[in-house]
Amino acid sequence: MSNRAAHVVLVHGGFVDGSGWQQVHDLLIAQGLLVSVVQNPTLSLADDVAVTRRVIDAADAPVVLVGHSYGGVVVTEAGDHDRVAALVYIAAFAPDRGESVNTLIANPPPGTPAPPIMPPVDGFLFLDKQKFASAFAADLPEGLALFMANSQVPWGVDALGGAVTRPAWRDKPSWYLVATEDRMIPPPAQRAMADRAGATVKEVAASHSLYLSQARATADLIAEAARSIE
Repeated sequence: MSNRAAHVVLVHGGFVDGSGWQQVHDLLIAQGLLVSVVQNPTLSLADDVAVTRRVIDAADAPVVLVGHSYGGVVVTEAGDHDRVAALVYIAAFAPDRGESVNTLIANPPPGTPAPPIMPPVDGFLFLDKQKFASAFAADLPEGLALFMANSQVPWGVDALGGAVTRPAWRDKPSWYLVATEDRMIPPPAQRAMADRAGATVKEVAASHSLYLSQARATADLIAEAARSIE
């Protein structure tokens, strides 16, 4: 426990960058929390973990490490850091030892939609622009979803194949926000990962972009985790 405000570190997922956290960032700052946003290149898991750990190293208060989507893999691995006191998963992958995005998406539940990931080009993946809105951002304004589709960050296949070596959720408390209308990570898979991690779970009717469409619910869960360690 600490008498200092917790330091929230926000980690984005694949196909997007850290700017999508702006609303959540502002809401957390307004609650007196310290906030840093990681800008991962999403080239490989090892590199993203190293980038995230540099941000954690710079924090001068107990860290609440937050990941959205693929960012959940990053925080699961990077969370094995003395300064990290809690983990928060926002519609995110929460792998166990030896698991990666590739292994977690290998056998989707019957009847669930397949993410519209295009075949890799030069080792990088993109979502089909024509299907981006319906799959990733169905509850965002049309213009914003179009901009996100047109400004996708290349996602390296090495990032998808990166396996976790020591899952931080086995040793640290975690929270999980399930997006019940998600068409990228099936909600049943989200619930199963959250249950396995022993996370405190909240659900919200939202797309995979819930950190944007449901910024208040996202920030509230992160703040709850922060209060638990102050």
